[in-house]
Amino acid sequence: MTRTEKIRERLEQAFEPRVLDVVDESESHRGHAGYQEGGESHFRVTIESGKFAGLSRIARHRAVHEALGKELVSEIHALALAVRD
Repeated sequence: MTRTEKIRERLEQAFEPRVLDVVDESESHRGHAGYQEGGESHFRVTIESGKFAGLSRIARHRAVHEALGKELVSEIHALALAVRD
């Protein structure tokens, strides 16, 4: 299973999102720090879920990181998040 698939699966299970967009932006970072041959090192995630209602921006980001898990997060060099309720 690819990192993109793992991200999507874990976020779908945790948040039942109305919107979930997981974009691998790694190729645009070729030659930069953290780039990994084959990609899947830099991601942009947009997620909308009612489960974020009432949470601060920081709490939403922490919830996403927790859902992904320490192991998967440690494999990713950059994770840009747009988290909305």
